[in-house]
Order: sequence, then structure tokens, then C-alpha cells
Amino acid sequence: MASSTATTKTSSKRTGAAANGPATPAPGSPEAIEANDRDFFWTYTEEPHRTRRLAIIKAHPEVTKLCGPEPLTKYVVAGVVALQVYIAHFLRDTPFWSWKFWALGYVFGATANQNLFLAIHEISHNLAFRSPMANRLFAIFANLPIAVPYSASFRPYHLTHHKSLGVDGLDTDLPTAFEVVFLDSILGKAFFCTFQIFFYALRPMMVYQIPMTWIHLLNVVVQVAFDYALVALLPGYFSGNSLLYLLLSSFLAGSLHPTAGHFIAEHYVYEKITPTARDPANQLPIPETFSYYGPLNFFTYNVGLHNEHHDFPAVPWTRLPVLHETAKEFYADLPQHRSWTYVIWRFIFDEEVGMRCRVKRRQGGRVVGGGTAVAKIADWKETEIEA
Repeated sequence: MASSTATTKTSSKRTGAAANGPATPAPGSPEAIEANDRDFFWTYTEEPHRTRRLAIIKAHPEVTKLCGPEPLTKYVVAGVVALQVYIAHFLRDTPFWSWKFWALGYVFGATANQNLFLAIHEISHNLAFRSPMANRLFAIFANLPIAVPYSASFRPYHLTHHKSLGVDGLDTDLPTAFEVVFLDSILGKAFFCTFQIFFYALRPMMVYQIPMTWIHLLNVVVQVAFDYALVALLPGYFSGNSLLYLLLSSFLAGSLHPTAGHFIAEHYVYEKITPTARDPANQLPIPETFSYYGPLNFFTYNVGLHNEHHDFPAVPWTRLPVLHETAKEFYADLPQHRSWTYVIWRFIFDEEVGMRCRVKRRQGGRVVGGGTAVAKIADWKETEIEA
């Protein structure tokens, strides 16, 4: 079985209306958005990772020694950046519509840029260098083949995702109610999976905005200078096609590509949610993070070990398998995925899996880097807040 989830989740097409109840509201209307917002998996329990982290540390105190930067990361990033620059050079005279251009973009470019997306994810947790500033600057370097500046903005939104998992209005990894209304169909989900890179890039700014800082400005300036150099300053070595290759690589990395399955696999609920679990008075924890232990972790900094990562964000990618083996009794019975490709396929075609299949909570969490909830960062350490 491609996915380990042997149970079948109750239909995501629930309307909550009785047979003789009110008529279904028109798509896009305020009533429809409100109704679909209620159709997420609302929970009244604490997010599970802090509790499990404390239990693991109590049972295996040695896991705390796994925390800290991984020196190998900077060499892997440098190698992937060099690979992408070389392929951009190689394709400088190859037309955009050529099969070779698209084949290299899909097989090598998308895989490489997905690797760099997740390198920036790793670096956002200060896991490449001990110095926070060195990590910020190195993330800008890792950003170069992605061709669009995003590393500086990603960090505060991503750390807020960790501190505010599932919190409505703070966790920008959650689909909006507006997305649910228009995309919770086979065609809509296919559109979402094809263009999900744009949803992940634009949605955070629609939820709340973080203040612009000098590191954001540096990210933009360096990226624009790099892109301009490819197009105009290095004739004979690069061309406009070189930049198109990098942009295509970034698009395909967040589209219908096997490694893009992790975006959905990490937190969309494929499990059966019982009525008892939905009852606020008797609610049990709902699984909301899911791991994958397959071979694509080799290309993606072990991001598939996602329960492990949320439990211990300070453990780098090379030591997550050690964490898993050390605390195996805590992870053995958790639901997991066996194929990211099948995750995408089932997400699109299974009517019982869709945009609504996310756990939400009303309260808790903190924002990093200011924004509309700046008061909620008062209990953060200074090193955790965006400079």
C-alpha cells in the first residue's frame, strides 16, 4: 500500500446541514466561506510536539546532544548551487520550448531547487552555522538558483508555523477558507498541486505581513543582481534562457513533482477522524503531523522525518534518523506516508481528502518578526526573532 494510512477518513464533502436544512450557500459567498472554515478539523488540545519532546527527553536525555549545526550542510548547498549554475550555463542557447530544456528542468532543476528550498528551511533553524547572522547570509546564497528572493521572509513565517502549529490566523501553512471554497474539487485540487508554489509564496502575505528589515532588502538586492548578471552581464556564459531555466526549476519543484509531495504530506490529515475526537468535551488529540521514511529524503534534507523535526527543530537533518532510532517507541505507531507521489495522487482524486483536511486551533502560538500579532513574541528569546 502506497500510504500507510489504512483507515478511510470521513468525507471532506461534509456540509453539516440536515436533509431538510438550509440550502447550500453560493460558492464564494461569506456564508460559504464561514461554513467551509467550520469544516476544518478544529481541535481544543495542545499541539502534540512539545508534549512528546518532553517525554522523549525524559526517556532518552541523550537526544539533547543531537542538537546543533551540521557542518556538512554548507558543502551540500554549495554543490547544488554550483550544479544549477552549470546547467544554467549549459542551457544558455537551448530554446525554452525544447524537450531537453524541460527534461533537465524537471529531472535535475526541480530536484535541485527543492533541495535548496529545504536547505533554506534547515538554515532558518540556525543549523548551518553557529552564528545566526552567518545563517541569514548563507540562506541568501542558497536562494540564488531559486531566482526569486524569499529566504529572509521564509524564516519568520516558518518559525511562526512551528510556534503556532495549526493556529488560525498565525500558521500560514494552513489553506485559507477562501481556498477551500474554490479548490476543494478534483479540478481545484489538481490546480492547487500544479501551482502550489505560488500558494506557499503568496498566502503568508495575505494572512499577515512582517516588517521589512535590512536582511530582506539585502536578499532582494543580491537576488536581483544575480538574475541581472545572468541575463545581461555575462554574455557567452549565460543568457535569458539561463534565468528561465532557474525559474522553471523553481516552478516545477513546487508543482507535480515527486519531491513536492512533502508540502501536502507533512500536515494534511488522511486519517479517519471519529465523532468522539471531534467532541470538544471528550476530544482526543488528532494526528496533525505525518512522517515519510522513503528514499526521497536523500534529496530533501530528511524533511520527511517531519514528526521528528517538529519535536526537535534544533536537530539537523543528518541526525534526525538517529533521533528516530533512539526514540523509536514514540514514533513507531504514528501514522506515516510511504510515497509522496501517491500522496499527491490521492489528494487530487480521493474525494475524502482535500483542502479541508487540516487541524486548526483557535488559540496559542506566537509570531516571529512582528506583524499583526507582535505582542505575542514577548516570551521569545532574542535570537529567535528576525533581525
